[in-house]
Amino acid sequence: MDRAEALKVLQESRVAIDKIDEELIYLIEKRTSLAKDIVSAKMALGMDIEDKKREDFIQDKIKKISKQKEIDGDFINKIMKILMELSKKEQEKILRRNTNG
Repeated sequence: MDRAEALKVLQESRVAIDKIDEELIYLIEKRTSLAKDIVSAKMALGMDIEDKKREDFIQDKIKKISKQKEIDGDFINKIMKILMELSKKEQEKILRRNTNG
């Protein structure tokens, strides 16, 4: 690969990454927006916000997918933990709003 070709590949790859970053943010927002439905259902069922069984299921699922896709499972696991924390925080915020009126 010559310099001009390398610069082109670099630029095209960066544009693609920027697009994927936007898509990831959209998906994170979409995932987080489900917190209202989840917390409402949990309240109706008398469940706590934290659901260890569900979290374990997600972690196992992510481990399998990471292995299939040959992606470092530890990093994907960290990302999923962050997403689950974000969801719990959103659920807690919604719960506080509902409790405080």
